[in-house]
Amino acid sequence: MASKDYYEVLGLPKSASADEIKKAFRRLSRKHHPDTGGTEERFKELNEAYQTLSDPEKRKEYDQFGQYFGGNPPPGGAGRRPGGPGAPGGFNHQNVDLGDLGGFGDIFGSVFSGVGGGGGGAPRAQRGRDLQYDVTLSFDEAFTGVSSKVEVQRSERCSTCKGSGAAPGTGPTTCPVCKGSGRSAQGQGMFAVSRACPRCGGSGQVVETPCGTCRGKGSVVRVKPLTVQIPAGVTDGGKIRFGGKGEPGSSGGPAGDLYVVTHIRPHPFFTRDGADILLDLPVTVTEAALGAELEVPTPDGRVKLKMKEGTQTGKVFKLPGKGAPKLKGGARGDMKVKVQVVTPREMSAEQKELLKRFASARDEDVRGHLQRTGRG
Repeated sequence: MASKDYYEVLGLPKSASADEIKKAFRRLSRKHHPDTGGTEERFKELNEAYQTLSDPEKRKEYDQFGQYFGGNPPPGGAGRRPGGPGAPGGFNHQNVDLGDLGGFGDIFGSVFSGVGGGGGGAPRAQRGRDLQYDVTLSFDEAFTGVSSKVEVQRSERCSTCKGSGAAPGTGPTTCPVCKGSGRSAQGQGMFAVSRACPRCGGSGQVVETPCGTCRGKGSVVRVKPLTVQIPAGVTDGGKIRFGGKGEPGSSGGPAGDLYVVTHIRPHPFFTRDGADILLDLPVTVTEAALGAELEVPTPDGRVKLKMKEGTQTGKVFKLPGKGAPKLKGGARGDMKVKVQVVTPREMSAEQKELLKRFASARDEDVRGHLQRTGRG
């Protein structure tokens, strides 16, 4: 490694600033880390280059001695050898400031754990799983809101073993493979890769006599009834989050969330468009032609709607604030009433004669109209 150009390893010019060096190392380490598909040798190169160039004194010596920095003598064995690994002023993995690398600290910690530092056998706190439950509501229930009972199937701590997984009177013992560290190192030297112990899964402990209730898992699956409040104005396919109502966390971690997905049964004549409610209103030919005052159904009860004479089919009347409640803000949407003029299907001879006289009075040539439109 010492024969390679550290600046070239990080893809930087010799004039690079300290901030540029750190950014280059972070970017390349993410790409070439052994846990993300890179090679251990490449990661080692990056680390050595960063340790040298990020330290002002070491960088100064490296710029002066170049490829002979780090304990490699120049040809003939003469010349200064300014500190290889382990020598005064030399470098080792502990000089890398993992905190400066943001989210990479957890990744690199898995590599360096067990190399000049402890592996840590205590299991990490884990957040519980999120759960989902589907509930079907009537149109009115979705409009007004409702308390709904749901039965959630989730894992809970075993009451027999108190979550330890061990039979009563016994307890977990130290893992014989990792000796309680919870880590298993692969490779050698300061770049040995440390991973979770395959025997204990990283907990550092094993259960020799499993609990008969949970069979060593420490948790059991139960169906727990819950009462949840469905807010007014939910829509079909909407998802409501109930924080902390999911599965309990492990090792002191927080519980997950419960998501209730709402499904709404169709209404005989109302439909929803977000917070707006739509209604197709059938009217007779005479009502549309002469105008009328009609009673229109709404979720709040009937209201009067005045329709002017000559109203055409497809005309939309808006009733402000008669729609569904909005989930955010509390305001309500509108109700939109769409007029559908209904043509009579069956008429008596007298009614037909009246229509003909009406057409004649308006100078309408019914047969000629049909012929002009190709329907006669």
